[in-house]
Amino acid sequence: MKIVTYNVNGLRSRISQFGSLHKLLTSFDADIICFQETKLRRQELTADLAMADEYESYFSCTRTVDKGRTGYAGVATFCRVKSAFSSHEVALPIAAEEGFTGLLENSLNGKGEAHEGLEEFAKDDLLKVDNEGRCVVTDHGHFVLFNLYGPRAECDDAQRIQFKLTFYKILQKRWESLLLQGRRIIVVGDLNIAPTALDRCDAGPDFEKNEFRRWFRSILVECGGRFNDVFRTKHPDRKEAFTCWPQNTGAEEFNYGSRIDHVLCAGSCLHQEHDLQGHSFMNCHVMECDILTQYRRWKPGNTLRWKGGRSIKLEGSDHAPVLTRLLGIPDIAHHNTPTMSARYIPMIRGLQQTLVSVLMKRQVAEQSKSFETSSSISDENTRIEMCNERVKRSFENCSTSVVSHDESCPSNLEAEGLASDIDIRSKGFANDAVCKTLLMSGSEHSQSAPSNGTKKKARKSQWSQLSLRSFFQKSSNLRDGADSSNNDISISQEDIPLSDYHSNDTPVVDVQSSSSQQDELNSSASTQDQCELNSCSLEKEKTNGALLEWRRIQQVMQKSIPLCKGHSEPSVARIVKKQGPNFGRRFYVCARAEGPASNSEANCGYFKWADSKSRCK
Repeated sequence: MKIVTYNVNGLRSRISQFGSLHKLLTSFDADIICFQETKLRRQELTADLAMADEYESYFSCTRTVDKGRTGYAGVATFCRVKSAFSSHEVALPIAAEEGFTGLLENSLNGKGEAHEGLEEFAKDDLLKVDNEGRCVVTDHGHFVLFNLYGPRAECDDAQRIQFKLTFYKILQKRWESLLLQGRRIIVVGDLNIAPTALDRCDAGPDFEKNEFRRWFRSILVECGGRFNDVFRTKHPDRKEAFTCWPQNTGAEEFNYGSRIDHVLCAGSCLHQEHDLQGHSFMNCHVMECDILTQYRRWKPGNTLRWKGGRSIKLEGSDHAPVLTRLLGIPDIAHHNTPTMSARYIPMIRGLQQTLVSVLMKRQVAEQSKSFETSSSISDENTRIEMCNERVKRSFENCSTSVVSHDESCPSNLEAEGLASDIDIRSKGFANDAVCKTLLMSGSEHSQSAPSNGTKKKARKSQWSQLSLRSFFQKSSNLRDGADSSNNDISISQEDIPLSDYHSNDTPVVDVQSSSSQQDELNSSASTQDQCELNSCSLEKEKTNGALLEWRRIQQVMQKSIPLCKGHSEPSVARIVKKQGPNFGRRFYVCARAEGPASNSEANCGYFKWADSKSRCK
C-alpha cells in the first residue's frame, strides 16, 4: 500500500499542469494521496476539482475570513478504490472527518461535540483551529490517517505564534486519546516545522532551540514520545534531503531548502504473536519512505537564473511529494464510502443533476425540432400550391387584359411601359421558378399564407426582399464589374414584379441612376481607403516612436542598476512588502539563486538600498 503527501500550492494549478485531476492522481500510482494547500473554498468545489474515476475524495476548506485567509489553506485526501460501495479495500475509509476537534460537521463521534480528551479547551479555540481547513481525518480500520497542513508563523507575529502553539497542543491531545484507545496513527502533511539542523539548509547555532522544533522532537520515540519520523528513521544520515524551497530566490537550483513535509506513525503492529518485543507499526509495516524529487520545479538542464532563466516559467509546486510504502496491511470488512465523500457535496451533486436535466432538455428540443421541421415542410407545400394557383390566374389575366387596372396588374407597371411588352412565356420562365420568386418577394403576399405564430413570422421575414442599395452598401466586391452587376440586378428586379401581381410596392430600377450611384460609392470607398491608409501609417509611426523611447528608458535604467560585489553582474530590484518602517522601499540584491555560502556560483549576498526618492509615501 502506497501513501503520498504533497503540498500542491494550489490544486487548480497542479490540475492545469497535468491536464486533469485524474492524470495528476495517476502520476503517483498511490493508494492514498494527501494534498495540502489546495486553496479552495467550499463553494468553489466542482466535479473537475474533486471527482476522478476510481478515486473517492474528502475535503476540508477554509471557513474563516480572518486576515483575508479565505481560500488560503485547505487539504484533500484522495483514495484509489475499485468500488465506493460494499468494498473491503483498506484504502476506502470506513469514516472521515473534517478537522480534528469533533465540532465540525461529519465528525467521527457523530455528535458534533468535542472529542474525548479535549474538554480542557474552550469551544472557540477548538473551532478556530478547525475553521482554517487544515486537517482531514480518515479511519481505515487498521489505522487512522491525519492529513495535516500546519500553520506558518513569522518570528515577529505573536498572534500566529500563539495560534500555532494552540493548534499543535490540541492535536497532540487528540493523538494521545486515540493511542490510549489502542488505535494506530499515521500523520502526513506539511507541518511547517524542520525538526533538526540536518533538515535545514542554513541552520544556525540556535536553530534547534525554537519552541516548535522542541515540541516536534518531544513526540518522537528517541525523545520518549510515541511517534516515528518515518523518513529520518529510514535515512538517519541523509543530508540535503529537502522538500520545500523558497520561490522568490530560486533556491531550488542549489537545493537550498528545508524538510517540512513529514510522515509520522505510532502504534503497535498487526501481528498476533505472543512475544511482540521489538514489534511496532514502524518496524513491521513501513517498508520505505522517500522524497519524489522528480516533481521539483527546477530540474537539471534548466537555464540558470542569471543566464536568462529568470524569464522561464517553472511549473509545479514549491514542495516535493513524500512517498511511504506499507506492507502486510490486510483487507477489512465490507463498507461504503463515508458521507463526507465529495460525491455527496451539494455543489457537486447539484452539478450532476443539472447535467442530467440538460440531457433531458436536449431530447425534448430534438423532438420539438423534428416536429417543427415536419410542420415547416407542410407549410411550404401549402404555399407552393397557392403559388401555382396564383401564377395560373396571373397568366390568364395578363393574356386577356394586359392594360387593365385591377389588382392582378398594378398601374405602376403601365406607367413604366413594362406590362404591355412582356410575355412571361417568351422569357422561358417555368412556373416553379416564378413560384420561387413569389416565395421570396416579401411580406405583402406572405400574409395570404396561413400564420401559426411568432416563429413562422420570423421565418418569413428572413426571406423578405432586400433593396438594391443594401447590396452596394454591404459588399465592396461590387466595385469590380459594375456594368454586368447592374444588368443582372435590373433583370432580377424586373422578374420579381412580373411574378407577383399582388404587390403594389414593387421597386423599379433605373439603370442609369444605379450606375451613377455606383460611381459615387466607388469614389467614397477610395477616399475611405486612403484615410485608413494614412491612419495606419500614423499609428505605425507612433508605435515605433514609443518603442524607441522605451528602449532609451531601459538603457538609462540599466546604467543606473548597481553591480553586485561578488560577481560584478547587474543586480535585481525588489520592494519591501512587509509592513514596517521600510514598507514600499526599493533595494537591490544579487540576481543569482540563493545557495550555500561555500558555493561561489550561488548568490553572493549583495544588498543595497535604492535612492530614497523611490520610497513609497
